[in-house]
Amino acid sequence: MDFGVVLQTNPPASRTVELARQAETYGFSHVWTFDSHLLWQEPFVIYSAILAATRKVMVGPMVTNPATRDWTVIASLFATLNEMYGNRTVCGIGRGDSAVRTLHGRPSNLATLRDSIHVIRELANSRAVDVNGAKVQFPWSSGSALDIWVAAYGPLALKLTGEVGDGFILQLADPDIAAWTIKVVRDAAEQAGRDPDAIQFCIAAPMYVGDDREHMREQCRWFGGMVGNHVADIVARYGADSTIPKALTDYIAGRDGYDYNEHGRAGNTHAAFVPDDIVERFCILGSASEHVEKLEALRALGVTQFAGYLQHDNKEETLRQYGERVIPGMATSVVATG
Repeated sequence: MDFGVVLQTNPPASRTVELARQAETYGFSHVWTFDSHLLWQEPFVIYSAILAATRKVMVGPMVTNPATRDWTVIASLFATLNEMYGNRTVCGIGRGDSAVRTLHGRPSNLATLRDSIHVIRELANSRAVDVNGAKVQFPWSSGSALDIWVAAYGPLALKLTGEVGDGFILQLADPDIAAWTIKVVRDAAEQAGRDPDAIQFCIAAPMYVGDDREHMREQCRWFGGMVGNHVADIVARYGADSTIPKALTDYIAGRDGYDYNEHGRAGNTHAAFVPDDIVERFCILGSASEHVEKLEALRALGVTQFAGYLQHDNKEETLRQYGERVIPGMATSVVATG
């Protein structure tokens, strides 16, 4: 299993770069960031600094969207970073949440998401593609390589992921929901004539290593509120009695609006409806051994990467615990002599 860290691009940007550098030192393979240019600093500028300060980590957004950025500009950003730093980028993409809603926009529909993935993938992999009736290609790009990982929750978005995604991002760590979503993605890939085993499966959720259960839950309760935005859209589309697991949909019954000014922030005032059991199920909390136990269960389902959110008050210590105990605890034992 690979390990990623998910950062917010809060100022100063040097702090984000330093956390990324520490993550690489502790054995993380991926550094992801939020992409919401009104709420936080522009991530692609910071990616360049992260890539310059590190040697191996892959860097990208979790997640960008087709609505607030021109698709050809997204592709150009990735291809430029790849030329500068040697194909160390990955594109997480979804329909859009905070980046569009804070500007009173709406998430993209799935047809638009599908089209954007095609355009971004072709251009960022140094291939020509049709855009607005014209065939275009970056004349300066040669050898750029970019995988596109799709973030999804609902059945149709999961189906699209299986049909076109190089990877799947599920933003919660509940094993039952993970099993259901992974199956939908795999089935869709197989029906589309693709190899399901070629798709990367990433679970993204807050990680907090500590022993004060109540404090950890309060620090990570915001995540259930964030996921609730997407769940509310799903319930509005499919109803409360659809085939979607009740573990994903039932908890938002007490949801009463959402304030994007507190989006993704520990201690926000609009996540009180999220019950303790959902925080425990959606996040990974507790001792290092508890993290290993839950991650082993997720790996058994086919998860190939865990990307941990660090939006809490224990960032450096959690990184250290992962580097010294959790990541080694998930590694295959190798001995020097037989």
